[in-house]
Amino acid sequence: MSESSGSGSMRSRVEEHRYKIWVLTRLNRYVLAVAVAGLVFGTLVGLSVVGPTAMRSVIETADALWWVFSPMITAIITAVSLVVTFNQLVLSQELGALGDQRTRMQDASAFQSDLEPWLTDAITPPDPASFLAAILESVQKLAETVEQTTPQAHEEVQDFATNVKDDAHAVGNELAEAQFGTFDVTFAALNFNYSWKIYEARNLLVSHGQELPADALDALQGVVYVLEFYGPAREHIKTLYFQWELVNLSRAMLYTAIPAITVAISMQLYVDPVAFRGTVLGVDNIVWVVCLAVTVTLFPFFILLSYVLRIATVTKRTLAIGPLVLRETERSS
Repeated sequence: MSESSGSGSMRSRVEEHRYKIWVLTRLNRYVLAVAVAGLVFGTLVGLSVVGPTAMRSVIETADALWWVFSPMITAIITAVSLVVTFNQLVLSQELGALGDQRTRMQDASAFQSDLEPWLTDAITPPDPASFLAAILESVQKLAETVEQTTPQAHEEVQDFATNVKDDAHAVGNELAEAQFGTFDVTFAALNFNYSWKIYEARNLLVSHGQELPADALDALQGVVYVLEFYGPAREHIKTLYFQWELVNLSRAMLYTAIPAITVAISMQLYVDPVAFRGTVLGVDNIVWVVCLAVTVTLFPFFILLSYVLRIATVTKRTLAIGPLVLRETERSS
């Protein structure tokens, strides 16, 4: 069997640097947007120092303020309108006739009813983090049964059960401290590589199923069955989180678009090319003003960038549901 069965964390499976994963997913989106804004501002100021032409002369001779900020106003209005429209299209999937809403409710209730006989508690918890944690608790107990009832000769089966138990326990602890609305729930859910575990469990059932005691065989089959609930449950909660994030993105874009447009219009109407004489830290004051104005005007796009990076990263990690593993990983022997 592959050694990847125990690799519960997303970073260990995708073999990416932990700081890259932290920036793409865990870092606060506003902090990331501010960091990108600071990088752009510093780059623009630095280019004015090493550039061959002084910014003031470009502004005076080429009417640069108009050519820079006029397109930005159009771009901001267009981008914000597109993001809000896209958000409404996504959220419109939640709207529907009474019969459609009843069908959704019945499907959700049927999913819970099928799952509840395998849970420790009589009914499924109401909040997303506890719901996923309850499934993992069931997986953990089944894996413990496999581990305890499998003969020592079947080391492969015992190693698999130990890995599943440890990973389920670790991710369950992460979920216990997570609150929906933050990225913590989704990040913890991603740390459990259920697809690979389903494959390994099925492989063990084919290769060793006839040799295992009845209790171990039933528990191993139960692991597969319950893990098949974890997949759609995680995808559903991921979808809810994406919708939550799209609402936050729309709000942030609208909030930051107002000062961005105000600054862009002000730079066109009220800033004279001969204004802001003098220097600070050896840099012309007009450079500081223009670079700061450009950064503020671009801030809605930095917000969009920060949110899209997280959503795209999570989407890439969860494109397939079920037995398919799209990332590069070790193959079974």
